[in-house]
Amino acid sequence: MPTFYATASAGTEELLAAEIIALPGCDAPARHVRAGKGGVRFSGELGTALATCLWSRTAMRVLLPVGSFEAKTAEALYAGVRAIDWSAHLTSRHTFAVEATGKTEALRHTHFTALKVKDAIVDSLRDQTGARPNVDVGSPDVRVVAHLSRDRCDLSLDISGEPLFKRGYRREPVKASLKENLAAAVLLAAGYEGTRPLHDPLCGAGTLAIEAALIAKNRAPGLQRPFGIERWPSFDARQKEFLLDLRATARRHERAQIPLVRASDRDPEAVAATRVNVQRAGLSIDVLELDARGIAPLDPPGFIVANPPYGERLDAGGKKSRKTFFWQLGQKWRAFAGHRLALLAGGPELESAFGLKPVSRRRLWNGPIPCELLIYEP
Repeated sequence: MPTFYATASAGTEELLAAEIIALPGCDAPARHVRAGKGGVRFSGELGTALATCLWSRTAMRVLLPVGSFEAKTAEALYAGVRAIDWSAHLTSRHTFAVEATGKTEALRHTHFTALKVKDAIVDSLRDQTGARPNVDVGSPDVRVVAHLSRDRCDLSLDISGEPLFKRGYRREPVKASLKENLAAAVLLAAGYEGTRPLHDPLCGAGTLAIEAALIAKNRAPGLQRPFGIERWPSFDARQKEFLLDLRATARRHERAQIPLVRASDRDPEAVAATRVNVQRAGLSIDVLELDARGIAPLDPPGFIVANPPYGERLDAGGKKSRKTFFWQLGQKWRAFAGHRLALLAGGPELESAFGLKPVSRRRLWNGPIPCELLIYEP
């Protein structure tokens, strides 16, 4: 039974592990699911990995490990890569690309590492078949991922292709938008299951609201996009049929009706971007131009989920202006009895100014920015 590795944003690994354990529509459930720093390792059939690509809301990529070896030097790296039987994964008619991450004491530049791995793959296939595959960095048939750590190299094939947070609906970003998988992680960590109304009053590009609507509709987040494995030479007719069935089953289990999902922002450009993205996602979401300090409680009570400004989204008003804004939000929202408030804080100003004590918190990372997801229940 093969082992797979799903990568995740820091702080979301346990959420991803829970998703993989509870994969819907998968006859062969995942086994030996283990969350670690940066991802989740699990065992299962290929269908388990395909279901993860289709259904996971928090995964970045799903990888198939093909080799692990000591790589203290460039020569050792080359020899280790070349020792793998690449004819099982590539032919001269298919293109490939190498993506390198991490470093060792001797291999400190990812571009050099990628070139060394590429050379070894080409030489190995030329020796075996008499022909070499071409490299296509932009849109390869097979993407090879090489990760260096502690003088070792782990080689994998990227099953997902483009990172899984690229759902296909977000064509209108705004400054410092949340990635789709982080937005989904915020919702899942807040306990949102799509059965109660939700409002994001600082919506930006609308990602939180769109991900909430996808959860409420029980729509597989990978339903509208292809996966890298579909271009592999080893992806046979039986596996293609399985993936077709998996997608068809997902469509049949979508919910027709969902509770209210609302997105609002006082910035007209953000509202316009949200409306475009909602339309591309094929969803029905209430989108309004509205100041977050003027929103009304939901009826029935539900979730207020927001990504308040920090980092690149800080305005010219400075720290004092932001703390005043957060204090005003706290004064307004403390009256929302029965609601759950989930706020992604990118600094201490929000918690200190908000005026309520969070019932729970979780450390997350928005790219390079350390954040805390603060949960309040007024």
